[in-house]
Amino acid sequence: MHKVDINSDLGESFGAYAIGNDRELIGLVSSVNVACGMHAGDPVVMEDTVAAAVASGTAVGAHPGFPDLMGFGRRNMSVTPAEAKAYVKYQIGALLAFTQSRGLKMQHVKPHGALYNMAATDGKLARAIAEAIVEVDGGLVLLGLAGSRMLEEGWARGLKVASEVFADRAYMNDGTLVPRSFPGSIIHDKSLAIHRVVRMVVDGTVESMDGNEIEIKADSICVHGDNMQALDFVRGIREALIKNGVEIKNLGSFI
Repeated sequence: MHKVDINSDLGESFGAYAIGNDRELIGLVSSVNVACGMHAGDPVVMEDTVAAAVASGTAVGAHPGFPDLMGFGRRNMSVTPAEAKAYVKYQIGALLAFTQSRGLKMQHVKPHGALYNMAATDGKLARAIAEAIVEVDGGLVLLGLAGSRMLEEGWARGLKVASEVFADRAYMNDGTLVPRSFPGSIIHDKSLAIHRVVRMVVDGTVESMDGNEIEIKADSICVHGDNMQALDFVRGIREALIKNGVEIKNLGSFI
């Protein structure tokens, strides 16, 4: 039987600004990636998000990003590997304070936005992220783009790695995500998104932006919490996967 995790990026509200559908989503996914205060989130939101995850039995991971609140962490930044490593350590440590205070074992780390996308192809950046995780807790799972350098560098440093696919994003021929600035980069058609997810999990393939079929490994499916259709996507994806004999489990249970 196929097993797959469903994850969502949550805890991205901060101060007086509410972002996403956290309360509704947290009970529908098996893992959550919690913003750690640099691209989004704040201490109060982190506390509330971890508490909600504990209450719902949902696994928790850190979601570190570039220090770019105004750009929501989605703008490329020129940083040294040492700087990137420090940013990731700092953010993992911040979330650890909240998970440990509630007796919860953190499951994974998933970089956010531009940090994630840049590390998919930049070996030095990917290595810095992997080293940061190992030096904080080598038992954490590194969740990253399927087929990316980030997973290669994590594996090379002894980390458990999980291949992530996206329900609501289009793919390039090389398996990277279509940049958000491109038309068609975000998939809004619920039926299409569900069809693509089932193919990725069951068949290990996805159709690229150019119409080519490419191979892909799916350990975890991401549905973005700030997508207005996230709730419909998750409910539909869960139903379709179960109908196709796929068991939905958090990463820690099978990676």
